[in-house]
Amino acid sequence: MKKLVEFEVDIMEAKELPINPELEVNERTKLKKEKNKYFTKLQALLILVATLIISLGGGYYISEQFLWSKTDQARIDQQIDYYQGLVDSEPNNPEHRVNLGYSYFLKGENDDAIRQMKMATDLDSKYFGAYFNLGLVYLDEKRYNDALKQAQKSVELGPRNFKAHLLLGMVYRDLKMYKDANESLKEALKIMPTNTDVITEIGRVAEDQGEYKEAEKFFKEALTYDPLYKPATKGLERIAAKVKDNK
Repeated sequence: MKKLVEFEVDIMEAKELPINPELEVNERTKLKKEKNKYFTKLQALLILVATLIISLGGGYYISEQFLWSKTDQARIDQQIDYYQGLVDSEPNNPEHRVNLGYSYFLKGENDDAIRQMKMATDLDSKYFGAYFNLGLVYLDEKRYNDALKQAQKSVELGPRNFKAHLLLGMVYRDLKMYKDANESLKEALKIMPTNTDVITEIGRVAEDQGEYKEAEKFFKEALTYDPLYKPATKGLERIAAKVKDNK
């Protein structure tokens, strides 16, 4: 079991990135808790609590490294067994493949995760969830060019899904393509103007460029929507430390 690093994906601790994200409606006036329609009540018993679930996307991110407890490991193993059973019974169902791959991703077994998600794209070349989650895994692996291809495909398949634009913006940031990152994140913000993941990622783009006051502004804005959102809090702490060091 590896340490789960929000694949530099600071955005998925307070917000859960569903395995197969749904298209979102533009709502600036209220926060909307996202639900994953693909999990039944039985499946929900097998997954980890929301703060342990990664995307990223993103998301898609968790802001601290930590070791899974034995209980959490057991739940992930149960989740893998459950989805493996579904794959065995319906091997040509891409949704089962994505869910199994995502479960492997939670466990830190990225090779198996990638294998399952690539099989899902082979089964359905227009299945958004497969490309989106494959992009998250590649981002975790720091395979940025591969992640970029999957993020671009996600945007192509889901142009009105803010998570696709968010993932693309994250990849661009890691590639230090900051102008492109901001453009993608602005698209995400148009669709979900109050999403803390998107707002915080915009702050990270500013932070990476040394624009600390601008970064601070976005981190604080994210906290106005969710005062307990750790990635934004961590961002403010980093900014404070950097400003102090520069004095």
